[in-house]
Amino acid sequence: MTVPVPDDPTKQAVSAFWTKRRDQISRLEDGGAAGGAARSGGHMDGICDLVRDIFVQSGLPAGAILNEPYLPGFYRARKRWDMAVKYKGALVAGLEFKSQVGSVGKNINNRFEEALGTATDTRAAQERNSAYGEIAPWLGYVFVLREDDETEKPNRSIKAEFPVDQAFDGLSYNQRYQEMLRRFMGDNVYQLGWFITTKMEEDGTISYAEPLAAATGKAFRVAVQGRVDYIRSVLD
Repeated sequence: MTVPVPDDPTKQAVSAFWTKRRDQISRLEDGGAAGGAARSGGHMDGICDLVRDIFVQSGLPAGAILNEPYLPGFYRARKRWDMAVKYKGALVAGLEFKSQVGSVGKNINNRFEEALGTATDTRAAQERNSAYGEIAPWLGYVFVLREDDETEKPNRSIKAEFPVDQAFDGLSYNQRYQEMLRRFMGDNVYQLGWFITTKMEEDGTISYAEPLAAATGKAFRVAVQGRVDYIRSVLD
C-alpha cells in the first residue's frame, strides 16, 4: 500500500534516498550508467538516520549507536556491519542496510548469500565462542528495493537440476525478496526486518510501499521498543 502522508518520516527518508542518488548521478561523467551512484554510497543515510532515531526514541542514548563497527564472527575473524547498537556492554542490535536499484536478476542471489552468511557467522560466534556474552545477538535487515518492470514481472524461472520449493513458483523478484525476509525472520536468522519498495515517476513524484506485513516501519518500531525494554530491564 502506497503511503502518501507528507510528514511521514519514512517517506522523508525514502525521498532522501532518491535525492542522494540523483546528486551522485549528476556528478558522474557517464550519468551513472556504470553504477557509480550505487558504489559511491550514502544513499541509505536517511534510512540509517531514521533507524538511529527509533532506537533513541525507544530509550537508548545516542552514543549507543555505532556506525560501521566491526563485529566478531566464527568462520571469519570479524565483519563490518552497517550499524550496531551497544548498551552497557551488550549488543542490543546489529543491523545491515541494503538496497537494489536495477540489475536485480544479476545480483539477487548475491544479496541472499551475503545476508545469510553474515547472520550465520554472527550466530555461530555466539553459539561456539559466546562472543557476545550472556545476551544473544539480535540482528536486523533493512532493505530498499526500487520497483520497476524487472522487479514486478511474475513467473521468474525456478528450473533446477532437482525439485525446487514450489512456494517460489510464479513469484516476481520483489516477491522473492519478501519471501527471503519472511523466512529469515520466521527461522530466527534475523529477528528484525524492514522491507521498503519505492519508485520515482518521470515528473519526480516519489512513492513507497511496505508490502510485507511482518517487516513494516510500524512493526520495526514495536520490535525495537520491545528489545530496548528487555535490554534495559536486564542491565539497568
